[in-house]
Amino acid sequence: MPNIINYFVDQYKISSYTPANMANTKSAIKRIRRISKQTAVNKARKSRYKNALKKMNLLINSKKKSEALKFLPKLNSELMKIAKTGIIKKQNASRNVSRITKKISSL
Repeated sequence: MPNIINYFVDQYKISSYTPANMANTKSAIKRIRRISKQTAVNKARKSRYKNALKKMNLLINSKKKSEALKFLPKLNSELMKIAKTGIIKKQNASRNVSRITKKISSL
């Protein structure tokens, strides 16, 4: 019986993206550092906006119209800040505000 060698590589154990070995110039190394910092900032901003949307949806689902109306300007501000930085598109932010406003008015 021939000796069978298993050449299967688990993609989760061995990642194809290794930034430490990829960058071979000084500017590329600096760029990787900058991108990782910016990614952390963007993730924090995106989670803040998602949490604001979740809070608003909770208020709408629990039929608290007055609290939802008070929170609407804060949500609008948060969405527009995120859109301004380019994390989500401006149209996406205004669509979210429009739909939420419609939900609040239907309460």
